[in-house]
Amino acid sequence: MSPWLILAVAILLELSGTICLKLSHGFTRLAPSLGVVIFYLGSFYLMGQSLKTMEVGVVYAIWSGVGTALIAVVGILAFGESVTAFKILGLLMIIGGTFLLRFASAQT
Repeated sequence: MSPWLILAVAILLELSGTICLKLSHGFTRLAPSLGVVIFYLGSFYLMGQSLKTMEVGVVYAIWSGVGTALIAVVGILAFGESVTAFKILGLLMIIGGTFLLRFASAQT
């Protein structure tokens, strides 16, 4: 299987784990709390699989950057969190930095 596909699934699992973390209300709700553990374990496992053939800096930058950007969008759309110009600029910088790291690794 493609390491990029594996990484994409790892990111989606991390996103799911973070959503469950929000829904767990400080680990006071059982089902979302179990979701946190299951989704994060799956995410780390798959991220580890992608590291077999990809650079650690690129994998972690993409995993954390894309995950951060996605969860910020979910926060805005699903949880009614604020949208500001600085938040949008920050998200664009995260995405841009992720692409730059990926581009830099392709040049070596």
